Order: sequence, then structure tokens, then C-alpha cells
Amino acid sequence: MQSNQPHFIEVGQLQIGLYVHLDLGWMDHPFTLSNFKLKDEEQILKIKKIGLKKLRYDPKRSDCEPLPVAPVTPASTATSAVEADSAIPKDESPVMPSKAERLVQLHRAIDENEKKFVIASDMTRQITHNILADPETSIAQAALLVNDMVDTALMEGDVAIHALNGNNSSDQNYQHPLNVTVLALMMAKSIEMSKEDVRLLGMAALFHDIGKAEIAEHILTKKEPLTKSEQLHYEQHSEIGARMAQEVGLPVRVGKIILQHHEHADGTGFPNRLNNEQTDPLARLVALANGYDNLCNPNNYALAKTPYEALAHMYAHQRTKFDESLLKHLIKSLGIYPPGSIVQLSTGVHAIVISANPHKPLRPYVMLHDPLADRKAPRILDLRQEPNINISACIRANQLPPDVRSYLNPRNKISYFMETELSKNEETSD
Repeated sequence: MQSNQPHFIEVGQLQIGLYVHLDLGWMDHPFTLSNFKLKDEEQILKIKKIGLKKLRYDPKRSDCEPLPVAPVTPASTATSAVEADSAIPKDESPVMPSKAERLVQLHRAIDENEKKFVIASDMTRQITHNILADPETSIAQAALLVNDMVDTALMEGDVAIHALNGNNSSDQNYQHPLNVTVLALMMAKSIEMSKEDVRLLGMAALFHDIGKAEIAEHILTKKEPLTKSEQLHYEQHSEIGARMAQEVGLPVRVGKIILQHHEHADGTGFPNRLNNEQTDPLARLVALANGYDNLCNPNNYALAKTPYEALAHMYAHQRTKFDESLLKHLIKSLGIYPPGSIVQLSTGVHAIVISANPHKPLRPYVMLHDPLADRKAPRILDLRQEPNINISACIRANQLPPDVRSYLNPRNKISYFMETELSKNEETSD
């Protein structure tokens, strides 16, 4: 049908309110997105500087009609030639250098985070696997890993949690103990806590599930709900873990936290049905981080909640199970749209949230679906710098169009890592 045909206009027909498409690579024009609604004369001037003669526009998404085509006369042609010549400076590239530089620096920061995460993931796997066979080495390695993460968490300035979705790691790198440690330490940054307590918290979080070594494998990996007898067997892992912690020489308080990491604030947890006041404050932190990660990364992928859904579920339905003040700290740390969330922007473009902005919970860093950008070097957007672009909705992976899902390649397992805020690694000048 005619309405589905592309509509082209000349550059001279541009006016505020038209929705235009720039059929160029992202690095070939100075705009954030390749399709958008014109909002001021400055944008029109920038398009003229690119040197395009014609471009596509979308009548349905435009607020007005294009300007009429100017009649071609020798005088107007000469005038247009002069205007065009003056509009495109000979010594100026249409792309601002800082745009390319920022993207390179953002990718460098993300790649560094992923490399550190892979190392931490491998260390976590070795530590938890060898804790009984070689406890001295495992505890020493755990202390090195935790101390490095604690130093990052407690450093001056902002620290953000990143969701891993790049090229150096995969679902196989996911480690539940590492995720719980990252989340617990992230919350610790916003709570008045001594450095020694933060180190104990990190060690307890990393070893919180060591008791599962004595739980039957078919129960640990079962995708269907556990039977009553299986659940009772599973619940033993907290007490087993506390005993193992004592046997291998972990601090007494670490063993206590391991024992209590499934207790609930309302007294409905296990193994001892303790309420909030009866549990160690650090155990409440581990319980919260553990609960969140289990919602996002269950054995059965079909039951997984998106990070956005997990936080909403915990706040709406599990507030009595967790320390409510700590739950608010978790929401603050992860942002309204937690890393790993799949979102649709107000422009209609799909994206994955890769990092929170600590002071702007509604404006995280996102990785865009952009078929013109190489998937190995995808477009990264800091929504703080894009006041006209907002997140319209959080969606599930199965709601994405096939081509978008293939490009964004969302993980089945959401892995987190903690590092200095991405803005520390990018140019801020335009």
C-alpha cells in the first residue's frame, strides 16, 4: 500500500515537528539516535551540515507537514548553493570527536569489568569447590577476593553495580555466591558499618551456601517444586554450612551468618524460625541479597523474574520476610530499573540496562538495539545525558521481536559485578 512506502523530503523542507530517519551509521552523524522528532532549529542546522540532499521522514509520527519545496530559479539556486557551502565548514567533521571517544572509553570500562568478573567467577568456583579439601588455601583466596571487593565498595565516590552482557563472559560464568556477595557489599556501602564488619559480610556471603555440598544433587537442581521431605532435606544446608564453617576455621560470626541466611524477619524462615530482632544484622543483609538473586536466577528459567519484577515482588509481597529498611537500601542500590532489565525507550528502541546511576535511579546506562552498530561494540547510552529520552516500559525477553532478541542476546542468568561508576571513565565534555 502507498501508506507503507518510504517518504523522502529534501533538506530544505525540514521543520520542527517532523519525525526523521538518518540512514547513516551512528558514527556518521552527531545525534544520539538515527531517528527522532525535530525539536529545534539547531538540530535542523546539524542535519544540513552532514551534507544530505534528501532524507526519510515518517508522516504518522510527525506533528506537521514538510515545508513546500522551494521553486528552482537561477537566483534561488545560487542562494541555496551559497547557503549549503556555508553550512558545511570544510575543516569540520559532522561527528564530534568526543562522541566517538566517549563510546570507546565506555566500552573499555565495560570490558575491564567483564575481565575482572570472569577472574572473580573462576576464583569463586575454585574456592567453593575446594573449601573442604584445602580449607587454608580456599580461605586465603576468598579473603583476597573479598578484600578487593570491599575496597571497591568502600572507596570514596560512587560505585555502581553492572549487569554483565558483553563479549567476555557468558551464563557459564554465573556464580550464585559471587552475585550474593556483590549485592550484599553494594548495600553495605550505604549503611553505617565498620570495615571489619563489611569484610565479615563478604566472607559470609561468599560461603553462605557451602552446606549444599552435603545436599543431594537432584534436589539442588530440581526444576519442579520440592516435596515436603525434599524441602526438609534442603533446609539442612544452613546448619551443615555453619558446622563446616567451624570445621574449616572461618570466623565464628561468619558461621552464625551462614546459619541464619534463610531466617525471615517475620519468623517464618529456617532453621530456627527466628524473627528480625533475633538474627545477626549481617545475616539479614545476606538473606535479602540471596532472596533477590534466587528470584532472578532460579533453577527453572521459566520461573525467573526480571530484575524489575523481582524488586517489585519483594516490595509488594515479601516486605514482612525481609528487613524493610534494608530492602529500601537494595532498591536504592539497584535503581528503579535494575541492571539486567530489558526496557523499551520512549523512542521505541529496545535496550538492556547495564549499569545503575546511583543518584539518578530513573536514568541508567543502557545498551541499545542498533542494527547499524556492531554487536561486539554496541551502542551504550547514559540516559542522564539524554533528557528527551525516557524508559517507557520494562519487558521480558520473550516479548522482544526475534531480530532484537538475537542482537541484544539477553542472558538466562543475570550476573553482577561491582566497579567504579562508568561516568568516571568517560569524557563529560561535548
